[in-house]
Amino acid sequence: MAVAAATVTVTWTVARFRASVGGTLKVSARSAFLFKFPSLATKGISPAAVPFRSRRNRLTCTALYKNDFSVKEEGTPETLDYRAFFIDSTGKKVSPWHDIPLHAGDGVFNFVVEIPKDSSAKMEVATDEPFTPIKQDIKKGKLRYYPYNINWNYGLLPQTWEDPSHANLEVEGALGDNDPVDVVEIGDARAKIGDVLKVKPVAALAMIDEGELDWKIVAISLNDPRASLVNDINDLEIYFPGTVSAIRDWFRDYKIPDGKPANQFGLGNKPANKIPSPIFLVRREIGTANAYYLTTDSARNFK
Repeated sequence: MAVAAATVTVTWTVARFRASVGGTLKVSARSAFLFKFPSLATKGISPAAVPFRSRRNRLTCTALYKNDFSVKEEGTPETLDYRAFFIDSTGKKVSPWHDIPLHAGDGVFNFVVEIPKDSSAKMEVATDEPFTPIKQDIKKGKLRYYPYNINWNYGLLPQTWEDPSHANLEVEGALGDNDPVDVVEIGDARAKIGDVLKVKPVAALAMIDEGELDWKIVAISLNDPRASLVNDINDLEIYFPGTVSAIRDWFRDYKIPDGKPANQFGLGNKPANKIPSPIFLVRREIGTANAYYLTTDSARNFK
């Protein structure tokens, strides 16, 4: 039976974005590439570049992103000092958010694992630290944990950002949460912190967390045995029955044990068959700091 899916078109504009190495870079939202630093012209990147969609074909490439990066852990896991840095082939630190490419070709995207499935430590890319390493989130000086294990690999799409200045009128006027776009990877294998997997997106949930729009992209690793069978929401219900509802319920309720209200979902609680398109980052050097400029594209249908 076909599963009802909401349709939403999302267009983001750029207002402000942090530089990778300290400071804040302000960008005018009037046009795609109008900056506070007009003398620094950007190289052309087509806003209509590779669409965010999955395709009905058998993908045979390996799912672990083959790159020149490695992960170097500093400090002890589950301590305030722990950091997982990404290192390139020359031994230099790089940013998993900015430097790993978003597109992997043929409708496939790179996915950075922050939280492995069956774990509860709330790990995240430190967007306000140099080289944006993965660390455990902190609140009031204490390490944060989910009240129970998350049942899927969880992380981010590199080179994406949810704009906090843009009100999405199709999702109750909610503003972006100022973070990278989140991915829930539903495959059977448990990944490790810092793994970069090739995934294809198959659905999206428009979570609203305290008024902020926080998209949850449901995707599957190409290494999963069922990856070639799952291409859209209807396939999910056939090969992963109940998974989308379980993801929605998990993210709706996880704050309740801490005395907070349940999160809400837009689009009538339905998974979207259109999702926010990638936001492209263009790297530029300003002095010794790596600054990243953004442009946007509108949402594209999966099919």
